[in-house]
Amino acid sequence: MNRQLESRTPMQPGTSALALLVVSLVVLAIAIAIAPARSHAAELVPSYGLTRSVDGGDQVKGMFGLALRGNLIPNVLQSEIGAGYRTEDMSNGAIHVRQWPITASLLLTPMNVVYADAGVGWYHTTYDYESDLIGDETVQKFGVHLGGGIKVPVAPRVALDLGGRYVKLQDQESKLIPEKFDPSFWTLSMGLALKF
Repeated sequence: MNRQLESRTPMQPGTSALALLVVSLVVLAIAIAIAPARSHAAELVPSYGLTRSVDGGDQVKGMFGLALRGNLIPNVLQSEIGAGYRTEDMSNGAIHVRQWPITASLLLTPMNVVYADAGVGWYHTTYDYESDLIGDETVQKFGVHLGGGIKVPVAPRVALDLGGRYVKLQDQESKLIPEKFDPSFWTLSMGLALKF
């Protein structure tokens, strides 16, 4: 019996975040599907962006994202559920950070081209320390974000989505000196808003 227990593979850190993302996207898709029929009621927005940590110096890294948007009030208010993946190095490379944010936002879209957004997020973060003497750690934190952007139509159901966002997270304890750091960050992203 012990061999059976040993043969099971442990759950990977990103598995629970992926499961939460899938469930959230399914719930939003169902809500959009049962809402009154509207022309192009939803958007899928894959994106790539640049991110810079508040405490990361001048280091700029890439970030991948995927969002699903639905109209709450056409041409006025949209909801968004998104997920992403980003990495960065901190403390001169002594800490390698991997982060999987899952966010929920409201987008104010009064002109249908310019939007402002605000929301909350769950940030699953792994801190890999360069030194083998310091154990790696994984934490989950909640944060808030503010941002905005523009959507430039390029085809009847496709728009170029350019956005920026500031994400505020609580200070994080560190096993190095200084003992605390600010994990908050800025992002600039470019994606395609695919309407369906």
